[in-house]
Amino acid sequence: MSRVKVSVDKESSLKAEIEVAGQTLVIDESDKEIAGPDPYDYILSAIGSCAAITLHMYAKHKQWPLDRVEIKLKHERKHADDCEHCELDEARLTQVVKHVKLYGDLDEKQRQRLKQISDRCPVQKTLVAGITVKSILEH
Repeated sequence: MSRVKVSVDKESSLKAEIEVAGQTLVIDESDKEIAGPDPYDYILSAIGSCAAITLHMYAKHKQWPLDRVEIKLKHERKHADDCEHCELDEARLTQVVKHVKLYGDLDEKQRQRLKQISDRCPVQKTLVAGITVKSILEH
């Protein structure tokens, strides 16, 4: 089970300190000196790293010659055409564009299968399916 502690002080209210796995990370949403990635950068990092690791695990299991994976991700807003197709998944306002680059002596069938597998990493599946966040106020 993941345990993460996030704190923000009033003096630097646009910077958050994150404690996780014995490390301290920073999220910075200020327009001034950037002390760290913004929240969406962490989401993109989670998707990309999960996909790359999943691809290597799959290729190793299949004994395919996958040497390296590079994934570039971008978060963007996409506006539906006057909400004519709002019920479609493609009409969502927020989307992530993921470019997957595979290195190794792979044939085209293997490359296409790995592309499919990259969309099946647990983090991406969780985000696409949607999650519930339960907030509990502590005293």
